[in-house]
Amino acid sequence: MQLDTSYLGMRLPHPFVAGASPFGYRLDTIKRLEDAGCAAVVLHSLFEEQVQMVQEGRVGHMDPNDERFADVIGYYPAEGDYAFSPHEYAEHIHRATQAVKIPVIGSINGRTRESWLTVAPLIEQAGASALEMNWYEVNTRPSASGAAIEDDLVDLVRDVKALVTIPVAIKLSPFFTAFANVAHQLDEANVDGLVLFNRFYQPDIDIRTMQVTPRVELSTSAELPLRLRWVAILHGRVRASLAITGGVATPYDGIKAVLAGADAVQMVSALLRHGPSYVAVMRRSLEQWLDWHNMGSLAEARGRLSHQTTKDPSAYERANYIRTLQSWDPPAAAVRRKAS
Repeated sequence: MQLDTSYLGMRLPHPFVAGASPFGYRLDTIKRLEDAGCAAVVLHSLFEEQVQMVQEGRVGHMDPNDERFADVIGYYPAEGDYAFSPHEYAEHIHRATQAVKIPVIGSINGRTRESWLTVAPLIEQAGASALEMNWYEVNTRPSASGAAIEDDLVDLVRDVKALVTIPVAIKLSPFFTAFANVAHQLDEANVDGLVLFNRFYQPDIDIRTMQVTPRVELSTSAELPLRLRWVAILHGRVRASLAITGGVATPYDGIKAVLAGADAVQMVSALLRHGPSYVAVMRRSLEQWLDWHNMGSLAEARGRLSHQTTKDPSAYERANYIRTLQSWDPPAAAVRRKAS
């Protein structure tokens, strides 16, 4: 059975990739991922705030020693809480590439051009097979227009692509008015891959202390449909590789991702729950499913349920939306009460 796929120009034996997670902190756990059969590994992100602290002694252009910013600075982790400093991160990439044979993808989480352009060459020089730009920004300025934010993002990708020779993927959120257009612009900027989607970890409110509190929950299959929809829409319409991340919790989820058109399937929560060996379960289930449908390769299944052959994807989406609403039936008990 041929499960090989192409992602960011790299030939992988199958689509299941270890996404950015604590498994990337140590060489021994990275080796565990390789031994378990992961096709590639994305290391945890280096945050631009770490870079700013080292270069400028500031966080987000705020002086940690200035009492005016004490409350805001307090929201960020202390410098010693990060796994690596920027240069230690580059050294970690180098050691990882020497320790394993699978592709090692570096990652930076940020939002400003200066941090991307500073760190991208560092990650390339360290020997990373590719760079994943983890773009995370919640723009709270009422004066900031969607078009301006999108233009800045595209320009940022174009600048990074001009600076490095390794493949560049960008991990995005779905919160754009016209995401298909954003994907098209990034494709024209020669980005090598789109990773859909970044999970926005929403803080909670503790009503006892009246404090905003962080909350981290592993993803479930409930998060997958949004990713499937957009990969299905973009498959065959952009040159860039497409990867799904978030919501791939079971072997069925991995199969769905392939049918939608994903070139790679990043796994994090499932590996944290079940351990790296779960990759073998995903791979074996995909092989069995393909065999059951008399398909000899992954390529025969990829994109089978994408919108590539649909003349009007927007109408298709609208029709499914209406059909979904009309398909709901009230619980039988409620129907009986209403009838009586």
